[in-house]
Amino acid sequence: MNVPDDLRYNSSHEWVRLEGDIATIGITDHAQEELTDVVFVELPALGRTVDIGDPTAVVESVKAASDIYAPISGEVVEANAAVEADPALVNTDPYGQGWIFKLKVKDAAQVEALLDAAGYRALIG
Repeated sequence: MNVPDDLRYNSSHEWVRLEGDIATIGITDHAQEELTDVVFVELPALGRTVDIGDPTAVVESVKAASDIYAPISGEVVEANAAVEADPALVNTDPYGQGWIFKLKVKDAAQVEALLDAAGYRALIG
């Protein structure tokens, strides 16, 4: 199971990569494997403000539709149009080109409160 050490994770299987005050968010390799083939991604609106736990995007697979929850609070500053055009990127490159949205972080301490890679590995164990 691919769980990069440089990311933070939440228990609903979203990952966060913090760069300055911008957090890139996607779903984990584990989550995309559970969903199987992703066929549609509904992206959040730019400028939308979200709080931790808010349903922010939707990923639909041949099996199910799943909400993508905000792992931290912030303002949506970018949504990945590439996954809208090619949803399979979520399956083939979940930590790279398959990211879902970016937030301007409201409180960086929220990122530190998320699971590290070892904690997430233990969760999905």
